[in-house]
Amino acid sequence: MKAQVFRGVNQLSYEELPIPELADDEVLVQVRVVGLCQSDIKKIRYPLYEPPRIFGHETAGVISAVGKAVQNWQVGQRVVVMHHIPCMHCEYCLNDNFSMCETYKNITTTAGFAPSGGGFAEYVKVPGHIVRQGGLIPIPDGVSFEQASFVEPTNCCLKAVKKAQIGPGQTVLVTGAGPIGLMFIMLVRYFGGRAIATDLLPSRIEKALSVGAEAAFDARDRDLPAKIQALTQGLGVDTTLLAVPSDKAFFQALDCTRKGGKILFFAEFPDEVEIPINPNILYRREIDLMGSYSSSYRLQALSADIVFNKRIDVEALISDRYPLGQLADAVEKACAPTAETYKILIYPS
Repeated sequence: MKAQVFRGVNQLSYEELPIPELADDEVLVQVRVVGLCQSDIKKIRYPLYEPPRIFGHETAGVISAVGKAVQNWQVGQRVVVMHHIPCMHCEYCLNDNFSMCETYKNITTTAGFAPSGGGFAEYVKVPGHIVRQGGLIPIPDGVSFEQASFVEPTNCCLKAVKKAQIGPGQTVLVTGAGPIGLMFIMLVRYFGGRAIATDLLPSRIEKALSVGAEAAFDARDRDLPAKIQALTQGLGVDTTLLAVPSDKAFFQALDCTRKGGKILFFAEFPDEVEIPINPNILYRREIDLMGSYSSSYRLQALSADIVFNKRIDVEALISDRYPLGQLADAVEKACAPTAETYKILIYPS
């Protein structure tokens, strides 16, 4: 099979590899489409992991083989592959902190080498734990592989929306109108909230409005806090979702978030970034700071329902499609986006 192997920082090698061999409780999936995620890009461009590895985790495909002990799954079924499933019995899982679970972190799908997602290959192997514990999701008729590949990123965004307790009548500032920010806008609207977006690109400001933002502004607008005050009866937004790793966006969020409101960090900042803050700002205004990382097992069914039943328009997020052999070009495009670059999908065949 063909696969894109990470051989070092910014070194992707398009190679011929053996198809993974299955244990009795494992499933092999032929990858039809895989989304390019910002976390994949970081792993490729920074020295975070020892090579060789095969990344890629927003995977949809067709079951091509099953181990002899596997039940309830057959060759030919179309599936979404969830690359992490928690153990469900450790202290983290019992407190719904599934993404902190050691099993969640250490058992993942693979196309070879150290298991690392494996979606950037023609075939990916699903470990027995993930097969048994709900890590394969059947794709209904009428749902494309492209649409289905959004189940995992939808789960990640949905987790943040639920953690911030966004609901009807609330106003939410979304900083950054890239693919994640746009999905946040869709989800905020779906759950009855009002979304206000910011971005640096005029095209993304327009895109934010087209997918449901009530208002969208240039993030450099010095009058932004005043404009948001005007839209919120002088209070400020109930919640800010930081979808870009920017300290300027954080301080902007402080200026735009109401007393008693929330600021949620979703984008991962570079490790060297430190944000100085006077703690009395949080104390006196009772601002809650929180973070949301990865997906939640508890939201897996709801995420699939939202995507499969087209409760949000994930196809509106797709801007580029690349064959697997051109993954390096896709990464470059994501790192230097044009005005019309949003979600990039990769096709092994």
